[in-house]
Amino acid sequence: RRVGICEERGSGIDKVVAQIERQQLPAPLFEVIPGSTRAVLFGPRPLKDMDKAEQVQACYLHACLKYVERDYMTNTTLRERLGIEERNRSTASRLIKETQEAGLIALHDPEAAPRYYKYVPHWAKRGGNDASR
Repeated sequence: RRVGICEERGSGIDKVVAQIERQQLPAPLFEVIPGSTRAVLFGPRPLKDMDKAEQVQACYLHACLKYVERDYMTNTTLRERLGIEERNRSTASRLIKETQEAGLIALHDPEAAPRYYKYVPHWAKRGGNDASR
């Protein structure tokens, strides 16, 4: 790793999620098989054609990618990721709420005004504080 010949273990998942985001594809399905992990990628599909679980997974993975990029997920970034128009921001808000209720993401600063809400993956919150920031 130090000389750039091999990758950090697990960095492939970050790359898969980053490419999925760039292409605005549905969230991949990760399958653990003996000795490895397989990522199943899906072709383009509009948000309305994804079931609730797929939408929640896409929201969660978006929060994870933003976190590893040392950024936060917001309503705006999620709308951009999923191709939701500005006038339909309530769709993104509903999806964020569902993902929170599933325990997958957490509000970064509960004291912020709703307009400035930022989200992180659930595992990034420890003792009420954002673990890496």
